[in-house]
Amino acid sequence: MALPERGDDEQRAVPAPRIDYAALFAATPSPYLVLDAALVIVSVNRAYLEATRRTRDDLIGQYIFDAFPDNPADPLADGVRNLSASLRRVLSSREPDTMAAQRYDIPLVAEPGRFEERWWSPINTPVLGPDGTVAWIIHRVEDVTAFVQARRHRHGLQGSELSARERAMEAELYARARELQRLNDQLREAHARERKVALTLQEAMLHSPDLVQHEDIAVRYLPAAGSLNVCGDWYDVVNLSAGCYAVAVGDVVGHGLEAASVMGMLRSALSAAMRTVDGPAKALEVVGQYARCVEGAMATTAFSALIDKERHTISYSSAGHPPPVLLHGDGRCELLNRATDPPLGARPAHAPRPQAALSYRPGDTLVLYTDGLIERRQEDIYTGLARLTSALAEKPGLGAESLADTLLNRLGVTGGAADDIALVTVRL
Repeated sequence: MALPERGDDEQRAVPAPRIDYAALFAATPSPYLVLDAALVIVSVNRAYLEATRRTRDDLIGQYIFDAFPDNPADPLADGVRNLSASLRRVLSSREPDTMAAQRYDIPLVAEPGRFEERWWSPINTPVLGPDGTVAWIIHRVEDVTAFVQARRHRHGLQGSELSARERAMEAELYARARELQRLNDQLREAHARERKVALTLQEAMLHSPDLVQHEDIAVRYLPAAGSLNVCGDWYDVVNLSAGCYAVAVGDVVGHGLEAASVMGMLRSALSAAMRTVDGPAKALEVVGQYARCVEGAMATTAFSALIDKERHTISYSSAGHPPPVLLHGDGRCELLNRATDPPLGARPAHAPRPQAALSYRPGDTLVLYTDGLIERRQEDIYTGLARLTSALAEKPGLGAESLADTLLNRLGVTGGAADDIALVTVRL
């Protein structure tokens, strides 16, 4: 049987109802606490107030560990130490942190000095602000005290009447929870040491000796959020003949030490090529031939530019890299996209690469970057480019250092992005 067609009124889209998120938060059945970056309580839902037997006035505006200190009568109390470590990890990593089941006694408001035994299963989740840093932390807990104490009260018996087997099981569960916490702490300490070594390696590999002679050039490198600070993005500045210098950026596919080692080889090769051959296109040709022999170099993108200060010209060539932007003094933005070729190592045989040139005026700014600055999930590159040029057009008069910082802030990546970012701003 044929179904009747829908009328015009029926086909009209029903407007989505407005959702009162504050009411949803207040009614959420799990206990939730919201902290700011200073670990001060800024919001709490009803379930948390009921679980801790507190009022909003008791908690709002309080430093969390003033509101919930350790039980001074328990010499083994480590709730403050463990929760503080978890919250600090969230602030630094900008990632959620799940804690092992934790004994954390709470003070009885009606009986000052007395504490009530409580066991909690906490998860701490960051909420990022526009600049990429942690603006708030959602502290979600489940009160598992009844579950823990149930082992002490079988068939209404008191804890002293637990069987030897039950006492042994309880002791083992508690010991395993503490051991899990200890092992997690050791893993995090090892991870922190690895991050420090990785960052030191990255900084050494990105060192550009000629950069110190250019006060009007600023460089920034931001590792991918949550990474080990070793990735494949690079920048370089190379002095050439009098009045000329070259700048370059590149991006090796992948992350980790392997990508970093490939980056180091290609960056060094491009630096040498820019010093020995004529023009950026020939320099990329040389590096492209070299890249075909380097495992992991396939699909590496790079951009090289030669700046002639006497003629006020920029010659450039791109190997599949996002186009740099020339920001003119009047706020107009010009993309350097007229000499683009496939990435390094992508060609099976040698072929000349294109080269283009354009003029600039003193006071213009050249902005080079890697794709982490503009790319976002579920967006095309043109959306990212439009966001970049709009941000640049707002600040045409800034110096190189100020523009670099302002740009990162304006694009919301001050604290890093999903991919690593290399940024070079050149005040011409």
